[in-house]
Amino acid sequence: MGEGQPILIVHGLFGMSDNWQSLGKKFADFYEVHLVDQRNHGRSPHSAVFNYEVLANDLLNYIKNHKLKNVILMGHSLGGKTAMQLAVKHPDLVQKLIIVDISPKAYPVHHNKIIEALQSLDFDDLKSRGEADIKLAEYIDDASVRQFLLKSLYWVEKEQLAFRFNLKAIADHITEVGKVLADKMVYKGPSLFIDGASSAYIVDEDEDLILEHFPEAEIVTIADAGHWVHAEQPKRFFDEVLRFCISD
Repeated sequence: MGEGQPILIVHGLFGMSDNWQSLGKKFADFYEVHLVDQRNHGRSPHSAVFNYEVLANDLLNYIKNHKLKNVILMGHSLGGKTAMQLAVKHPDLVQKLIIVDISPKAYPVHHNKIIEALQSLDFDDLKSRGEADIKLAEYIDDASVRQFLLKSLYWVEKEQLAFRFNLKAIADHITEVGKVLADKMVYKGPSLFIDGASSAYIVDEDEDLILEHFPEAEIVTIADAGHWVHAEQPKRFFDEVLRFCISD
């Protein structure tokens, strides 16, 4: 969408590019916006291989295939780790880096309940989104989390529901999602880390590690926002990103 310098936006785990449509349209007033589905998500192909090396390589191929230069690269959560991996390995392709509510550190596996909930769905029996939501509610109390997951639900054919994401590959490789960014990998370009104040994904103790890998990083905390900071405070998020993008 839009014209000008390219900005690539990469979604998080269990998400898809459609999650960024509203903000993407706003950014398209200033930039050429690319909303990318990572492998095993959205409308991208499914694969049994799932780790940050291949996810970053997918982005690299996308950039090369579209002949993009001076890219502004933005990623949320899983997408943020993918963006970090690409930036430290191919800094010449990334003019500016924006990381949303994730740090380079290792995270313990904490998606087991969500995976268990998703695996409990039997699409031979479930015939509506409402039925799927009722079943997920047995495992997940937070309605907003359930609605986020249900956005990837679609009709494969009449009366046959499925998720767009590859649940088996994600479940099989869930330990990969939390892996730390490798030592001595550095991106020296301008970087913005955006933290949701109510989220625990970035804490004060992470600053040294962030600056170790991204020495030009600026860390901004947005109040009244959790892990999905861009969805919970879209105006503040947009303003912070635009300020960073247009700054010298």
